[in-house]
Amino acid sequence: MVRNLRSEPRICSDAFTQRLVVITGATSGIGLAAAKKYASRGASLLLINRNEQKSELLCETLKNEFDANCSYILADFSRLSDIHSAAEKLSKMERNIDVLIHNAGIYNTTRILTGDHLESVFQTNYLSTFILNYYLREKFRNQANGRILFVNSEAYRFAAFGLNLDDLSWKKNRYSGIKSYGSAKLAQLLSMLKLKEFFQENGVTINAMHPGNVQTNSGQNNGIIYKYFKRLILDRNAQSSDFAAEALYYLGVSDEVASSSGKFYNLTTEEEPAPPALDMAAAEKLWEISLELGGFHE
Repeated sequence: MVRNLRSEPRICSDAFTQRLVVITGATSGIGLAAAKKYASRGASLLLINRNEQKSELLCETLKNEFDANCSYILADFSRLSDIHSAAEKLSKMERNIDVLIHNAGIYNTTRILTGDHLESVFQTNYLSTFILNYYLREKFRNQANGRILFVNSEAYRFAAFGLNLDDLSWKKNRYSGIKSYGSAKLAQLLSMLKLKEFFQENGVTINAMHPGNVQTNSGQNNGIIYKYFKRLILDRNAQSSDFAAEALYYLGVSDEVASSSGKFYNLTTEEEPAPPALDMAAAEKLWEISLELGGFHE
């Protein structure tokens, strides 16, 4: 893992003309860089963001710079109703989704609950991806092709002993920003095990990517101490988000990974996940809990 942190992403030079790419959280950081990368190669973009003004400006920029088709759906992932609304719109589209990139995320140094009474990092970073994927399962399977990508993180390793499945909102355990963030990323990896199983032999793939230490706006909602630490320590050696965008393009387009599914990549280098990310029993339990928290009834 440490060695891979110094690696650069493989490059895919193939065009992606008129193929539809859906990206969450695309108005800044990795999502913005990925949107520009895909637009530059001819893709059509459907962006899911919470800010209408920024979304309009981004679509206008992509159209002007790359002659790209661009549209957006407004959704605040701190609201379950918004997540369901966006997911339903995606599921009802007649057009195929060629690549779905789950990028939206937050980092909190203190425990914050959403209006749905869920811990905000868990809801925004994980449960939103679960709900979107759950709505789109049949659409992707009927397409018989498509790629789903998580912008994940090596930080999942901070949930070293697995998820506290009986305390996903941190009511009992002491809250830690890095542990909360790591737990949400671990939850993504566990859901990937189930979805890989669902799409088995179907031409649909689902993978996760660690983007490296890149410059993003994540954590700007936290206090001055964290922002000072991020500026002086975390961002000091951070790379451009273009590195992550190159990796997301390679994983979404390259024929070299067309049949890869259920994998964890450090940029474009495949890694063996730590044992908690391979725990199928935990994945099964998390799936049932997520159905309940997401408002689904099977």
